[in-house]
Amino acid sequence: MRASAFLYPWDVTGDPEAAGRTAALGVRQVTLASAYHSTRALTPRHPAHRVVTAEHAAVLYPPEPGRWEGRDLRPYPAGAWAPAGDDPFGRAAEALADAGLEVHSWVVLAHNSRLGAEHPDICVVNAYGDRYPWAPCIARPAVRAYLGGLAAEAAVRPGAAGTELESCGWYGFAHLHAHDKVGGVGLGDAAQYLMSLCFCPDCRAGYAEEGLDPGELAALVRRALEPVWAAGGSGAAGWPEVEKLLGAGPAAATLAWRTRVARAVQEEAVGAVRAAAPPGFRVLLHADPAPYRSGANAGVDPRHVLGVADGVVLPCTGGAAAREAVLRPFAPHRGEGAVLAANLTVVSGMGGDPGGLAADAAHAASLGATELRLYHAGLASDADLRVVAEQLAALD
Repeated sequence: MRASAFLYPWDVTGDPEAAGRTAALGVRQVTLASAYHSTRALTPRHPAHRVVTAEHAAVLYPPEPGRWEGRDLRPYPAGAWAPAGDDPFGRAAEALADAGLEVHSWVVLAHNSRLGAEHPDICVVNAYGDRYPWAPCIARPAVRAYLGGLAAEAAVRPGAAGTELESCGWYGFAHLHAHDKVGGVGLGDAAQYLMSLCFCPDCRAGYAEEGLDPGELAALVRRALEPVWAAGGSGAAGWPEVEKLLGAGPAAATLAWRTRVARAVQEEAVGAVRAAAPPGFRVLLHADPAPYRSGANAGVDPRHVLGVADGVVLPCTGGAAAREAVLRPFAPHRGEGAVLAANLTVVSGMGGDPGGLAADAAHAASLGATELRLYHAGLASDADLRVVAEQLAALD
């Protein structure tokens, strides 16, 4: 199976051994971040540093001034770790290509804490009136325009043969925000859905179009969550649990609105990339087959998304049941040439199982997976990388 390893530009720039070391793993491709959220990352082998702090969401190349002129929402250049005007993506992509690796860009879209902090009117607003600065609401026209421009610019970089779009859909409560203190009440994905419903002016209008009174809906959400707060949490998962909390009719109406918006955003983002890209440029979306889910792997309808993009990248870490849950819904809709990439964590310290890579990949292939994604070659220890190389060799 074709395998790609995720990397950040800072894993490669300034380390003359990084590209060759990545190629030696046995991968054919690197998925290289070109637009990414804030993070603190270890660089366990870099000759010049061991920690990179990206203070805010940024593009990892010089943005094109003409594209963003006159727009309130625009991408931020990288922070202190990259000098102004630098092109770390371009330099890393060149080094990786010289090592014989195909480079695809990795673009994070609807997840940007700085953008939301500076423009609070664009954020998701929950039923209690709390704003989520990390989650721009994709129903807002200005956000939609920003995401389309970012998708095209960050995806189609010199040296990239394709792209993978992350968080191309709704973002919500789940975030892993800096110094998170939200674990006191455990929320299953049904409660997460309710906490992720947006009540900004555009979403309120959307609920009304679906026959709901937005004020009554917000009150209903708050009432439905009261037992969760009182009990100290709810691990309930699945759409039937959302219906149990909210009622089948209101639940269906909220999902109809959110699905309509998410589909439009996905179509617009992919269309913007294809309009800017050369022929043969592959466009994949990080996705989850449950349309009600939000986050980095945005909820999608499998049939629809495989008719829009060239394929999907699916979260497949967590055992056989997890792989079955995300791969099986896509397999019946995969046409000729469509990509179902199984994303497997290979960093032991992040819950991955590099020693089980070959077996996990074989199981994913039996469920319809056509490619592998390995998260994350820059974060893994030397020991993990040695095991990954052995496991990929066993797959051959």
